[in-house]
Amino acid sequence: MTAVIIDSTANKNPHSDIFYPSSDGQPLAESYDHLYVIMTTLAMLLAHLKGQQATVLADQFLYYAQGFPRLRVAPDVMVIFDVEPGGRDNYKIWEEGQVPSVIFEMTSPGTRNKDDVEKKHLYESLGVTEYWQFDPRGEWIPEKLRGFRLQGDEEAVYMPISDDRSEVLQLRLVVEDKIITFYRLDDGVRLLPLEELNLALEQQIEQTEAEAQRADLEAQRADLEAQKAVEASQRADREAQRTRELEAQIALYQQRLGEVPPDRL
Repeated sequence: MTAVIIDSTANKNPHSDIFYPSSDGQPLAESYDHLYVIMTTLAMLLAHLKGQQATVLADQFLYYAQGFPRLRVAPDVMVIFDVEPGGRDNYKIWEEGQVPSVIFEMTSPGTRNKDDVEKKHLYESLGVTEYWQFDPRGEWIPEKLRGFRLQGDEEAVYMPISDDRSEVLQLRLVVEDKIITFYRLDDGVRLLPLEELNLALEQQIEQTEAEAQRADLEAQRADLEAQKAVEASQRADREAQRTRELEAQIALYQQRLGEVPPDRL
């Protein structure tokens, strides 16, 4: 395995005048299927790693040799741990101090040679722990998904992953039609893809609005009951007042005329 040499003389020669582009003007993906799985994978992994010292980048230049801006690659999705969360215009290994831990390439027959030979060898030499290839249309990978993990101490090399588990991400990868879905290893919970996440959000909003409407109706019903109770109390007060007035009149008659005959009452 040929190791990639990263310039270790940065302090002596910072190469401050070297320009490292963030774009080459090429499209993000060659088809909608490839674009969709890139964006879906990016969104799910960002949600999964929220709150951790990690970042997830998609189709951004990974520079791996200081002073040599042509030595770069643009992984479809890469996960880097022990770095500041958030996006970057590009990623320079010598500045961040960390090599990506996991890389995904959404592959096709047109990129097969590069993905399965050039990039695989490069990621292996850089020390990327896991490398996953996903063929959303199954055009050259019949099972659509395959992964490799570095094994060995002194001369680590890629060996096939046989159980579709990402030990780095602590996720199990499952092919569902033209996307990769992820299940957490600790509790089996499935990470929601974009469409399902949006649907779940819409359902949650609808449920929240329905609960608010029910609460309003209950409040209105309670207000109505309270109003009825007030009106009943007022009627009772009026009846009691009327009784007192009648009793006072009878008492007045008795004072003046004596006992009032029953047939006069």
